[in-house]
Amino acid sequence: MNLGSISVRTNLMMVVIIIIIIIIIIIIIIIIIIINLKCTIIPVIIGTTGIVTKSLRKNLEAVPGKHSKDSLQKTAILGTSHIIRKVLQCEA
Repeated sequence: MNLGSISVRTNLMMVVIIIIIIIIIIIIIIIIIIINLKCTIIPVIIGTTGIVTKSLRKNLEAVPGKHSKDSLQKTAILGTSHIIRKVLQCEA
């Protein structure tokens, strides 16, 4: 397996995942508009390496339930490693 093909495949996989996430968000927004619900969008942004925004703590306080910054970071990192393992195990 060529390292160049791995990086291209990884980039393509990430683009596909981002497109799917955007489509899901658009569908949710359309559903909310159709049924006329009142909602608030709360940005909770965690990078693939666990990096968080400065406003994460404040934004998490607005989300009902108990949330830990550490567990969210761990989930993001484990999800990223899972995607990378799946891509690297693919055979062309």
